[in-house]
Parts: sequence; C-alpha cells; structure tokens
Amino acid sequence: MTSPSRITRAILLALLLAILPSTIALALQVTGLKNPAGFIVDPATGHYFISNENGGPNERDNNGFITRLDENGKIVKLKFIEGGTGGVTLHAPKGLAILDKTLFVSDIDKVRRFDLATGRPLGEVDLSAFKVDFLTGLAADGAGLLYVADTGADTILKVDTRRGAKPAVFVKDAALAGPHGLAVNPATGALVAVSWNEGKILEIARDGSIKVLFANSFFNARFGNLAGVDFDAFGNMYVSDFSQGKVLRIDPDLRIQTIAEFLTTPASLAIDRKNHLILIPYLSGNAAEMNGLGRERKK
Repeated sequence: MTSPSRITRAILLALLLAILPSTIALALQVTGLKNPAGFIVDPATGHYFISNENGGPNERDNNGFITRLDENGKIVKLKFIEGGTGGVTLHAPKGLAILDKTLFVSDIDKVRRFDLATGRPLGEVDLSAFKVDFLTGLAADGAGLLYVADTGADTILKVDTRRGAKPAVFVKDAALAGPHGLAVNPATGALVAVSWNEGKILEIARDGSIKVLFANSFFNARFGNLAGVDFDAFGNMYVSDFSQGKVLRIDPDLRIQTIAEFLTTPASLAIDRKNHLILIPYLSGNAAEMNGLGRERKK
C-alpha cells in the first residue's frame, strides 16, 4: 500500500491536472503493486497491463509478475502472469508491447512472449546473437515491428515479428546515452527514444539516423533520468522524468510544458489514445495512476 504522504501527493497531482488547460479531472490510483515499471493498454479490449519487478531491477529471483486491469482500471487479477508458476519465468519485467494478441515483456536480458488473453507463456524472442546488457523499453509500430531498448549497451534492436526474421541492430551509438523509453510517432512512423544517462530526447529515422530533439546543456540541465515516452491522438509527446519526478508535454511544434511534478519515481509512461488517458507506474511507490488528458488538438 502507498503511504499517506504519497496518497496526498497523488491527490495534489489530480487537482493540479484538473486545473491545467487541456486536462480533465480524472485520477484513478492502482495500489497493491510491487515495484511497477511498465503500463500499457490493449486497444482491442481496453484492458490494461502493468509489469511488476517485485524486487531489484537486476534480480533473477523469478518472482516478477504482470497485473491485469479491466477497461475501468479495476484489478482483474493482480498476478495475471507470475514468475515461478505455470511454467513462467519472469524475474524483473519492465517494458511492455502488444502485437497480434501477444504481450511482449522485457526482462533483464530477455524479451518474453505471452498470450494476451490467457497469460500462457509463448517462449522468448531469440536474442542469442547479441550481447545484450539491460533491456528496458519496448515499442511496437502496429505493422509487426518491435523495437527493444538495451540501455546498458546504447543499442536499439528491431524485430520483425510477422515475417519471422531474425532480430537486428536498428541503431547502436553512444549518442543514445542509455536509451530507456521508446515510442513510435503515429504521425510520422519515426521512433523516439529518451535517454536515461544524459536526459536526451531523440528521434530516430527509419534508416537509423539520429536527430536530437532536446538535450541538456552546460548551463541548462533541465532533464534528469528520462524513463518513458508516448504520443497522444493529437500528436503531443509525453515524457516521464524519473529522477526529477516530472511529466512533460511536448506539442508538435516542440513547445515543452511541465504538466505534473513532485511525482514519486515515474518509471515509464504510456498513453491510452482512445480514452485520452496517461498511464504512469510509480516504481518505489508500489502504485500506478491513470489520469485524464484533454482533447485539445494541435494549433
């Protein structure tokens, strides 16, 4: 359970979001989690999934689990998928992605696959050809491509799940500076990555070329450990800053606004575009939050 001080901060956050432009007064807390790191919605069913590390981020203790929520954000099953039961291996799950009724989960140095409806394990993505270090964010493009962030190796891998092709290095570059959160821009198809080590926001074209959208400077260290990124239905980008406890909104013209702060370790971030909700897991708060976003279109 969250502490009273954390609950108070969450209430203050809800009030803050309620008075900000282009937001609505909706805040739903999900409690009883264990070090939640990822949060995603299944667009087909409206159900939500939360990854729980249930311990340290590198601990191979096989006690990680995935929580399933219904379309109203109510917990259907706290341990829908659980390491150590039913033939499941799951240590410290983080990133989540959905493709073709399959839930993909990053787990230290593996990407595991589960049946989205039943939670049955479906094996792993074969990454044996790569010396992976520390896998975090996942992103799917809706056409069968899965992107995998290897934070420790400054690498993003690409997997073509529909053609059965072998995984390949999409981009490997020190400029990635510990890529963590990933998202595909639905308007352009470009991949966006946020940097854990240096607080960068990067756009990566389909040929792997990197464009720096935002970065810290010597005189302006505005970003900390950036953890999550996603887009709403109107082209706005949202970024979670783990160490500074903030959520940023960046409009299509690259104007940036802090829409929430004083948060407790926002570990990642996702957007439910259909329902205009932002989904945030709080790693050390053992809770997650669903908040309403506005329907204001880009100007």
